[in-house]
Amino acid sequence: MNIEVREVGREDLLLYGKIPISFMVEHILEVHVADEGFGGIALSEKEVPTPYLKDYDACEDEGPARWAEMFDVSNWAFFMAYERNLAVGGVGVAFDTPRVQMLDGRKDLAVLWDIRVHPDHRRRGIGSMLFQRAADWARKRGCKQLKVETQNINVAACRFYRNHGCKLGAINLHGYYGCPEAAGETMLLWYLDL
Repeated sequence: MNIEVREVGREDLLLYGKIPISFMVEHILEVHVADEGFGGIALSEKEVPTPYLKDYDACEDEGPARWAEMFDVSNWAFFMAYERNLAVGGVGVAFDTPRVQMLDGRKDLAVLWDIRVHPDHRRRGIGSMLFQRAADWARKRGCKQLKVETQNINVAACRFYRNHGCKLGAINLHGYYGCPEAAGETMLLWYLDL
């Protein structure tokens, strides 16, 4: 495998967005809340009756090509993975951006905004290379933690983050309540200590 990871600019976000992020949902992490939360919260993996395709880029108004319009990305970094000059993966990381609520107003926190690897190139270590590059970038800016949001329908991503040292820090059962296409999903927030 001959993969090169390069830092790219906002002018490359259109190309970045052409790397598919979709995946098949075949399992979910079901959330079990005992005694209204006083008895604890547990996750268990459950097979979905009918697998389906989830595409985070389906909402065209929010994809990578629009990030620079929606946010001040001057404190963000974008990296892309190339194999023989073919873009096969990308990662975006945000830091010190007032309008990004996920940063919680902290100056010592970075957010893994997006990570994607083309389906034909998954399970080859490219995601790990991109994740490491994002973590290194955040560490060099004095961040103490890297925060990652995913959903209970993305079991592979949850395993990936856990396997890369992240710890589940929050479960929000109603995190997507106002978003009809994701209202049934549970928000999971992972944290990597840098």
